Amino acid sequence: MVEITLPKNSRVKEGKVWPKPEGATNLREYKIYRWSPDDEENPRVDTYYIDMDDCGPMVLDGLIYIKNKIDPTLTFRRSCREGICGSCAMNIDGTNTLACTKGMDEVAQDAVKIYPLPHMPVVKDLVPDLSVPYAQLSSIEPWLQTITPEPATEWKQSHEDRTKLDGLYECILCFCCQTSCPSYWWNGERYLGPAVLLQAYRWLIDSRDEKTGERLDNLEDPFRLYRCHTIMNCTQACPKGLNPAKAIANIKKMMVERRV
Repeated sequence: MVEITLPKNSRVKEGKVWPKPEGATNLREYKIYRWSPDDEENPRVDTYYIDMDDCGPMVLDGLIYIKNKIDPTLTFRRSCREGICGSCAMNIDGTNTLACTKGMDEVAQDAVKIYPLPHMPVVKDLVPDLSVPYAQLSSIEPWLQTITPEPATEWKQSHEDRTKLDGLYECILCFCCQTSCPSYWWNGERYLGPAVLLQAYRWLIDSRDEKTGERLDNLEDPFRLYRCHTIMNCTQACPKGLNPAKAIANIKKMMVERRV
């Protein structure tokens, strides 16, 4: 995956260098993107130092250490700390990933460099505005749709049909793939993007769903589906090891097959 670095003429300026923890000898440097809508200033990058003897090993542990002990104004999302909720998705050392599953020892550089997910509006600091991708997710209607009268107990599914959903249902909607996709950067309001299209395919191949034709009609558009150019950044970025590019290719195949 192509790493994301700031150009030399970037308007992001060097910010405050915070004092090192008193008495600490085992330090790790953090460089963190800071911006607040309440300040009439350009974004900046603040420098912090973590006492590794008083902090957990993950990047998120360092962020929590900073917020609790150094700078309470630092803003970021986090929840489960188990790689399940997707809240702490951010750009770490040039790659989109989850702060809770990224170890500080996995960052080769001396400083842990952290930015919000790229090419998204920033609410504050490391918090991106995900309103557009969530609206796009809603547009594909990601729930079971049927015509047959509802059974008395449950919609049954064979083991073979259930297996087809493996590699799809595990998506945690962290949008690491979505924001690593150049096609989504340039066409984000029209192209649905890899995360949303992965979810679309999950319902297209669910044997219990009876709206396959309508779902494909909804995706039949030069931008909603076909802006994918198989760059594969999405697959490289997924912290759950999923393959959105393959799902998109399979949707395109379904589009062709229904015309034959």
